[in-house]
Formats: sequence, C-alpha cells, structure tokens
Amino acid sequence: MAELRGRSTLMCERFTQHYAWEEIHGLYGLPARKPSSEMHPRYKICPTTRIDTVRLVNRKRIFEPMRWGLVPSWWLMGTEPENPATFNTHVETVATLSFFRSSFRRRHCLIPVSGFYAWQDIPGGRQPYYCARRDGSVMTIAGLWDEWCHPDTGKLIRSCSMMIGGPNKFVAEVCDRMPVILEPGQFQPWLLGEAGLELLMPAGGKVLKKHPVSKRVIGVRASDADETLIRKVTLPARISPQARPAIGIHHPG
Repeated sequence: MAELRGRSTLMCERFTQHYAWEEIHGLYGLPARKPSSEMHPRYKICPTTRIDTVRLVNRKRIFEPMRWGLVPSWWLMGTEPENPATFNTHVETVATLSFFRSSFRRRHCLIPVSGFYAWQDIPGGRQPYYCARRDGSVMTIAGLWDEWCHPDTGKLIRSCSMMIGGPNKFVAEVCDRMPVILEPGQFQPWLLGEAGLELLMPAGGKVLKKHPVSKRVIGVRASDADETLIRKVTLPARISPQARPAIGIHHPG
C-alpha cells in the first residue's frame, strides 16, 4: 500500500473561466455576436454558482449560464439539493444513478474552462495544483444539464454537472480523477447525444500542464476575481509530485 501514500479521492470542486468572448465564440461556432450578459474573469469558481455552458437549442449552439450542481427535473423538494453533491458526475455510474441517468440520455452540454484545480493530500492538509491546456486555449469539459421548476415559486432553474473520470498518466502524478476533456471534433457528437461512454476517456498525456498554487484557493476568503490564485508557488521537495508518484482530485459518489 506504500504506493498509495498521498492519494485522495477528491472532486473537481474549483475551476477558472477567464477567457474572452471572441475565444469561445470561435471555438464553439456560436451564432450570437456578443454574450447576453457581461463576462468577468473568475479564478475560484465554486459549486452552486452560475457558470458558462454551451448547449443545443433547435440544433444550434447557444451560450448559457447555468447553476453548477445539477437539479434533476423530478426533484420534488422546495429547495435545490446540496447533498449528495451533484456538481460532478462519475463516468462509471452516470448511466445508472437516478440523479444523472435521464440527463445522460437526453441533455448534454459543453463547459468551457480556462483551467481546474486538483488536490494532493500531504501532511497537514491539501496541496492544490492548477491544470490548464499546454497550448493556452480554452478547455472544454463534457457536461450534463437539466431544468427544474421550483414547486413553490414556479421559477425555472437550469443546472449542470461536470463529467469526471480516471486520470491520464500526467494528471495521475497529482490526482486520481480528472474532468473529461473534449476536443472540437467531439463537440457535436456529444451535444447531439450520438456519442456516449465511449467518448468519455482521459485526455492525451500532452494536452495539459500543471503547477502548484497557493492554498488560499481552498479557503473561503479569497475572491474568485483574484488572479494571483493561479500563480505558481514553490513547494518543498518532500511534497513535490515527483516525490509522491500517486496522488488525487475531488468528486462525488
């Protein structure tokens, strides 16, 4: 069991969106010439907040903010669910768990991100790492969405969840899970539901780069407008990824 020292089972519970509209407009072929609301850089996006997504409406791609944390259409409670956590969906159980099964069959979306945080268990706490594409482009994560009508207010809430699967070798240095990253040729098959589990594989080993960042991203005090959260920090050699070859990310059951 020595090789598992430092491993944790963590969800992808923090990520960033700090791209320009022109980037995602071109990447996704969006028909709108500008977003419906002003976009602001975000460096510590947390569950239950609204995030950018892309989905199909009448076979056209639209850009739409949604609640990060899926609320299934059949949810009968008068409040949005907090537990179990629904902001991540396991590839291994998405087709069988009642919270996600219907969305997996009918409602797929794309979640554009600039990067995500991964977590390594170390003595005294967790060490965050920031992962982004090596080429500096926007990363696209496979997502599910649904819409729920509040039984008391009648308010319609659209929400989403991020697909999480096993890591590639590069990410496995610091995580035992990672988001499912899609490439442009996979966008339409995923959105149309023509592709399923066969598409939800780890990204290639040379797609991402990573570096350790401040533990402030874990706490509640740092603002999601704080761009210093993604700056590289220097770690003692004893907790570097090279010193601990098997480690982990954060996601639900």
